[in-house]
Amino acid sequence: MRSFTNRRVHRVLVPIAIAASAGLVLAGCSGGAGGSSDGGSAPTVGEADGVVTVYGTIADTEAELLEQSWADWEKANNIDIQYESSKEFESQIGIRAQGGNPPDLAIFPQPGLLADLASRGFIQKAPEGVESNVDQYWSSDWKAYGTVDDTFYGAPLMASVKGFVWYSPKQFADNGWTVPKTYQEMLDLTAKMQTTLGTQPWCAGFGSGDATGWPGTDWVEDLVLRQSGPEVYDQWVKNEVKFTDPKISEAFTSVGDILLNPSYVNAGYGDVKSINSTAFGDVATGMAQGTCSLTHQASFFDGFLTDAGATVGPDADIWAFVTPPVTEGETAVTGGGEIVGAFSNDADTVKVQEYLSSPEWANSRVALGGVISANTGLDPESATSPILQQAIQILQDPNTTFRFDASDLMPGAVGAGTFWKGMVDWINGTPQDQVLTSIEGGWPTE
Repeated sequence: MRSFTNRRVHRVLVPIAIAASAGLVLAGCSGGAGGSSDGGSAPTVGEADGVVTVYGTIADTEAELLEQSWADWEKANNIDIQYESSKEFESQIGIRAQGGNPPDLAIFPQPGLLADLASRGFIQKAPEGVESNVDQYWSSDWKAYGTVDDTFYGAPLMASVKGFVWYSPKQFADNGWTVPKTYQEMLDLTAKMQTTLGTQPWCAGFGSGDATGWPGTDWVEDLVLRQSGPEVYDQWVKNEVKFTDPKISEAFTSVGDILLNPSYVNAGYGDVKSINSTAFGDVATGMAQGTCSLTHQASFFDGFLTDAGATVGPDADIWAFVTPPVTEGETAVTGGGEIVGAFSNDADTVKVQEYLSSPEWANSRVALGGVISANTGLDPESATSPILQQAIQILQDPNTTFRFDASDLMPGAVGAGTFWKGMVDWINGTPQDQVLTSIEGGWPTE
């Protein structure tokens, strides 16, 4: 399993009651840090000593690339950036903050965890230089993920784009198929492919150990955003629109038009129920071998395809298009990323925090491969992968509506709990209304 997967799965396992929408204050307390819950600015902390500690979930090869990305800058500025990775970041960061032993900077994979600690007075307000960078190089949506009670605390770092549909350009060309421009066109294309191929066009895998089900939440999030728009999406994340609302049910039904149709899935792996037992990364093998024609997965999937022996590109073995909108011409995507928050405000920490929010750092890290950033100062050509170049262009397009992964913004009991389980039950045949009621039941009572 690739390191991205380990991080994606781990970071959503901890059931923390988090902020339900970008830029909104956390409703209630989580299992993280203790201390005051009345918010307020963190006190002045730290003295410049030439060392800045950074704590996060980024591990293994990706951690090595992270440290490589700032190595030259460290030398030029005579600052030693000491990075520490932890599989227990989500629980430990609160404990360390409460115990008076936090890092200078933390890389938060969940905006709500940053919001929790900021609302308790542990996180420093972002320095002026950081806010200036974000105002210049990020959209207001991205800035909102680091904003709590109208105070800006943290800048975005890296990003991912979800909702790509992967396909074979040669197979499309040989059969005269074209990339669909609307979701209905994708359904029509699916029916046409099934008739032509005589087998299911789609393959899907929800299997991910204890996190089985999360790929299904990505499907639903894509449809909620496209069918009902960003306002309803935001209300859904806050539980102002319930899972039992007809708008959310409509999204499930639209996803089910593909995933619950035994004529459409699960090519090369079994029946509809085999989606749950198929590891999401294993689907890359079916794509590479040609037994599967279509699958839905995020931009990181190109690494799995490469590992499976396929080349990725518009004229290569496999390419991708973004899940089409309901109305042609609209561009809306879901994705994820990290936010950098500070527990110290000494001169060295401020300097590092400003650098990490700059296009200079974004270009340095993206050029090393495997990641992207929503920083508009990033040159798409810095990315070596063509799908990552496309993802950067999508994020930089001012007409793109971007929303953070909903399950990462919901309380962990839902986003990493009943939502995941609900997707598994739904695939196994549990009636949709029952599934939606069960998922909704996971919301914490205030």
